[in-house]
Amino acid sequence: MAAVDTEIRRKVLRDPVNLLAFGLGAGLSPVAPGTLGSLLGVALAWATLALPLEFRLMVAVALILSGIWLCGESARRIGVHDHPGIVWDEIAGIYLVLLAAPSTTMAWALGFGLFRLFDIWKPWPIRDLDHRLKGGLGIMLDDLVAALYAALLLVFSGWLMF
Repeated sequence: MAAVDTEIRRKVLRDPVNLLAFGLGAGLSPVAPGTLGSLLGVALAWATLALPLEFRLMVAVALILSGIWLCGESARRIGVHDHPGIVWDEIAGIYLVLLAAPSTTMAWALGFGLFRLFDIWKPWPIRDLDHRLKGGLGIMLDDLVAALYAALLLVFSGWLMF
């Protein structure tokens, strides 16, 4: 297993496609790579927060569309479908969740927690999507549905709390 990890690490660090898909190396973490990728998405959301909503929506669309190709191509290049280190899907997913969140620490923390919960738990149909769809679309889609679930709960909780 260590030889495979060393080989994947080498492929990630030497290939710009893999490096992006692995969140500039965050996905190489031996512990919680999806959470680290999600934190990169939080940083991106924070960095674009002052921009108009239309621009942030364009960023979200760009993350999704590029992610379909990027995640699929990275999986092909490393030879592992939906490797846990491919975190571009988490970056895009949490970015979408935070578009629906009020700009407060509490709302962003709740959005982050809900997204990670749904991404890890994979309630229906997320688990089915994760197992049935291959390629970049399959890698991205389960996280996008997890983001949708988190955003809907976040919006609903906002009506109750914020």
